[in-house]
Amino acid sequence: MHMVIEPKILYFGSAVVLITTRNETGTANVAPMSSAWWLGQSCMLGMSSQSQTVQNLMREKECVLNLPSVDMVPAIERLTLLTGRNPVPEKKAARGYQFEADKLGVADLSSLPSEVVQAPRVKECPVQMEARLVKLHPMEEPSSLVAMEVYIEKVHIQPGLLMDGHPNYIDPAKWKPLIMNFCQYFGLGEQLSDSRLAPVFGPPKRAEQSETR
Repeated sequence: MHMVIEPKILYFGSAVVLITTRNETGTANVAPMSSAWWLGQSCMLGMSSQSQTVQNLMREKECVLNLPSVDMVPAIERLTLLTGRNPVPEKKAARGYQFEADKLGVADLSSLPSEVVQAPRVKECPVQMEARLVKLHPMEEPSSLVAMEVYIEKVHIQPGLLMDGHPNYIDPAKWKPLIMNFCQYFGLGEQLSDSRLAPVFGPPKRAEQSETR
């Protein structure tokens, strides 16, 4: 029998994203976040408008969504409770956030130039997506939360994640995303079973396979 509860946060799990934006000074800002979901070539991001990331996104209209692997938790933890906003917003200061101008350096991460946006990519992340802001949607009042719709312009992938023989498909057996589940880090387990969606949305069969059938 189910129970009715009032959880402090509705955070049933999504991929961790290191989102990079460009500050007013032209320097890079990087922030971990995990309220993200994807549809087609678009992604919806949920963050507080008090963050430097959102301020940069509203001004620059672009960002890079870098997806870390499970071995990058130490770097992400070094970014936790840091903000690029100075002075630190009162609500964030009350939660222990501190200002840091060089967040990439503190996290021991390095940057790569992007191709279609000004914000840099995070070199250590195996997946990097350059994106442009489409629309900002205010969320629940009186919260500062906003949902930002971004369109993915270009995708960069480490070659080792690609499916053999299919240069535009990522092999789910090789890609190990980092998942935030109720504010705790998790990885993926082993594949449970095949899906009937795989033939619909997956890569086409190789020519040699088709010829043998």
